[in-house]
Amino acid sequence: MKTVTHAALPPTVHMVAREAGVSAATVSRFLNGTARVSDDKRKAIESVIERLNFKPNVLAQNLKTGSSRTIGVLTQSLISGYFTDAMAGIEDALKHTGYAPLIVSGHWHADEEAERIELLIARRVDGLVILTGRLTDAQIVDFSRRLPIMVFGRQLDAPRAFGFCQDHYRAACEAVQFLLLQGHRHIAFIAGPADHDDARARLAGYQDTLQRQQIKLDPRLIVDGDFHESGGLQAVEQLLESGQRFTAIFAANDLSAYGARLGLYRRNIRVPDDVSIVGFDDLHSSSCTTPPLTTVRQPLFEVGRCLGQGILNMIAHQPFTVDVPALALVVRESVRRIG
Repeated sequence: MKTVTHAALPPTVHMVAREAGVSAATVSRFLNGTARVSDDKRKAIESVIERLNFKPNVLAQNLKTGSSRTIGVLTQSLISGYFTDAMAGIEDALKHTGYAPLIVSGHWHADEEAERIELLIARRVDGLVILTGRLTDAQIVDFSRRLPIMVFGRQLDAPRAFGFCQDHYRAACEAVQFLLLQGHRHIAFIAGPADHDDARARLAGYQDTLQRQQIKLDPRLIVDGDFHESGGLQAVEQLLESGQRFTAIFAANDLSAYGARLGLYRRNIRVPDDVSIVGFDDLHSSSCTTPPLTTVRQPLFEVGRCLGQGILNMIAHQPFTVDVPALALVVRESVRRIG
């Protein structure tokens, strides 16, 4: 007689419920995210799911609930440390919720951003997080009629769209004031793109702080940059070629500061012995530059967590408040006291 061996049946919701000591309805609510489950029950269910290697039928769940269990994330760059920190925070906020991020990039082009959002909507994402960009408020509000949206980099408060930003002006004032307290009076500024709101706020903070301290503003010490290392390098070369005296540089972002540091090194100008440098962002590598960079820290991971939690609350029609993470000056070794 031929023996037929049957493969073990895959675990089901009912098997998970029995092993976890809860009802099948509780397991379904946990998987669907349609109701809160107590911490004890959640831990028991997660333990059994891992032990049984349970794989829920996501497609069937989506068809039943009308939800894709995905959150669209529109970023501007997939390789920038600035954006990857924020995306990591979003991912952390979605952990253990049953939702997964679907990430696209708009590359700072409004038309491309709009096209990418249409792509995400076609994929039936349940909500959208936008990390800065070129879209207008009106465009974002229009998209929010089709799905809830959280935005970083602008103030926005509409029925299904909410946005917040950080105080770049105040942080820039603090950075310049720090240089002034170290005795610097000839402070150059490497600006960011003129059409970038954050860059404009940082420039205004630089200008206003000098004027409040009755230090004459020298427009020749303000040079254009583009938020990239190459722009910082070109900017510092322009400053050096101009012959203008400066003892410190405030760069509109860390990447510009890296480029400026390279330009000074090539001219045998020491940092901070000859010229001090302050950046803005506090990218991970800024603590490991030579010397470690004094900069304004943007807590972007925490920002991402706020965005992720906010979009989940919007999807669930739950009220929420955003405690905007504050910017803070991080003093390292790239600034020397003079005078």
